[in-house]
Amino acid sequence: MKVQVHGDNIAVTSALHQYVDKRISRLARFFEGENDKHVYVTMAVEGTDHRVEMTVYAYGVIFRVEEKSPDMYASIDLAADRLEEQIHRYKDKLTVSRRQRSRTGRESDALYQQRVVLAKTDELDVSDEFRVVRVKRFAMKPMTVQEAILQMNLLGHDFFVFTNADTDEMNVVYRRKNGDYGLIEPDGI
Repeated sequence: MKVQVHGDNIAVTSALHQYVDKRISRLARFFEGENDKHVYVTMAVEGTDHRVEMTVYAYGVIFRVEEKSPDMYASIDLAADRLEEQIHRYKDKLTVSRRQRSRTGRESDALYQQRVVLAKTDELDVSDEFRVVRVKRFAMKPMTVQEAILQMNLLGHDFFVFTNADTDEMNVVYRRKNGDYGLIEPDGI
C-alpha cells in the first residue's frame, strides 16, 4: 500500500510518519488482491486543533475521513478507526449486494468490475457576488442509483453527482431531511 503523508503548518517527523504507517497497515487486510491502492494523509495544525485527513483510493472507490483533536496522535487514531469502519461498512454492503445479485441471476462481480471515481466537494464560500472559491473536477464513471447512494453515504455527503448507468445522463442523489433519498434527473426538453 502506497502511503503519502503531507503536512500543512506542521513538519511531518519520522515518528509521525511511522505512526501513520503502523495505523494504515491494519487496513491492508481489506485490500487483498487489489494492486492499485493509495493512501494520502494530510496533517494540519489549526490553532489548538490537530486535523488529520485520510483518503484511500482502492477498488476504484474513494474512502475519506477527517478528524480533529488537541493531539496529533489522537487525531491519527480517530481518523484511522473511522476509515476502518467506513471500509468495513462498504465491504459488508458489497457482500450483501453481491448475494442479492447472485439470487437474481445478475453478474455477482458487477460492483468490483465497475470503477468509480469520486471526489469530495467543498462547500462554496458565497458572498454578495457569488464568488466561486474552489472548483473540483473528477472523472464520472457510470453507476446505478443504489451504488451512488452507497458512495454518498461512504463519503458522508448529503448529495452525490454521478452518471446514471441506465440512462447515461448526469444525475444527483441527495439525502432528504426525513432520512429518505431523492434523485434529480435532467428533463428531456
